[in-house]
Amino acid sequence: MSAFRSLALVCGALAAVSACAKKGAKPPVVAGRSMADSAEQVLFNTHSVLTEKGVQRGEMFADTVYVFDDNTRFELRKVRVTFNTASGAKDGVMSADRGRYNIRQQVLEGFGNVVIVTTDGRRFTSPQLRYLQGLNELSSDTSFTLVKPGQTISGIGFKSDPQLTHYTVNKNLQGKGSFMLPTP
Repeated sequence: MSAFRSLALVCGALAAVSACAKKGAKPPVVAGRSMADSAEQVLFNTHSVLTEKGVQRGEMFADTVYVFDDNTRFELRKVRVTFNTASGAKDGVMSADRGRYNIRQQVLEGFGNVVIVTTDGRRFTSPQLRYLQGLNELSSDTSFTLVKPGQTISGIGFKSDPQLTHYTVNKNLQGKGSFMLPTP
């Protein structure tokens, strides 16, 4: 029985050594530099509160955050932001593939499939959007579409409040639906 036990032990050791000698798949390596290489911090599944003068103006969620410039610039991936009214009530939600938030300038930008949906049913889409927190203003220099109950408006470049009720369009204004024209 002792010889059988020794043989089994030797066979087990050989199997372990041969398993270690097999070359497996190499881990994936990113070609070139990635944002994580130069970031001061990398955060995952984040939640931040956006305030102005003690009033909560929104909340920001992101899958990944890269922190730069002495913790004042944040590059965001898969970002979602809720906007609040001046009294703090939820007003709408913005989502985007990527984002950037600069604390010093109080500017939040969304890039790639930017969508805003307000609590009253307005839907805004654009490839890029900028939110100026101090002015409480949305703006963009690129194409956009705004869908409101009974109306669709599109153009290139705009400025608006976060509720998408008061806005100006820079050029190529187009629309469908019923509109009230101002009286002279």
